[in-house]
Amino acid sequence: MAALLGRSCRRFGFLSSGHGARSVSTETGKSLNLYSAINQALHIALDSDPRSYVFGEDVGFGGVFRCTTGLAERFGKNRVFNTPLCEQGIVGFGIGLAAMGNRAIVEIQFADYIYPAFDQIVNEAAKFRYRSGNQFNCGGLTIRAPYGAVGHGGHYHSQSPEAFFCHVPGIKVVIPRSPREAKGLLLSSIRDPNPVVFFEPKWLYRQAVEEVPEHDYMIPLSEAEVIREGNDITLVGWGAQLTIMEQACLDAEKVFSLFDNSRMIGSQLLTQVVILCRKGYHVN
Repeated sequence: MAALLGRSCRRFGFLSSGHGARSVSTETGKSLNLYSAINQALHIALDSDPRSYVFGEDVGFGGVFRCTTGLAERFGKNRVFNTPLCEQGIVGFGIGLAAMGNRAIVEIQFADYIYPAFDQIVNEAAKFRYRSGNQFNCGGLTIRAPYGAVGHGGHYHSQSPEAFFCHVPGIKVVIPRSPREAKGLLLSSIRDPNPVVFFEPKWLYRQAVEEVPEHDYMIPLSEAEVIREGNDITLVGWGAQLTIMEQACLDAEKVFSLFDNSRMIGSQLLTQVVILCRKGYHVN
């Protein structure tokens, strides 16, 4: 399976969005992969708001996937810093920081590690506003986490836990499908007045490349994007799977015949014999 995924993972571009797509920018910008677009968004977030902080495991040297490269050098270790290996503590600290009016941008190194922080996210962050009668909130909290399989990560580095959080009132779950969307959606998540869990598809970090506007822009949350229009079927998805679905749409446009009927019928008339073989049949 790992070898198969390795062969299928290649650098690809993206189809232009169709009718009903979000309006981002007509500016072409610079060609970036997804992790570089996220890094650019984090630079903008820290630069535009002095109350913003980035922290998590190993973010000081750039993180496992290099999404936080250069942040500590530019903004200092008081605003970009490493934490102990304790996810519930990382998120709990982020909740407190956000409740004090700051922008807490938390990184969970892999989405698989988010489970120890489940109580903090579901029972504390999501309910903070409700239980205080809207007097207090931790809306400045954004939790970033790489999710999904890349073919060699094993069960501790390949999970997709987004469904757990989609059922929780009080938090938003955001997953980008491309570099351009990653930057705009992350900036919207950081500035949204509600806690956000931002899952980043690992498979797209380096494989997805497109032109991304260099300026500060945001993409509205909670708005569906129509990528292609048709009359036969509706496909709904998010994150890395959108690339596969786009390719399926292109493949479906091709009309082909499974058999060469004219040649098959002509041969049958000549030999008077037809033998059908089914692939995969065997006798033990």
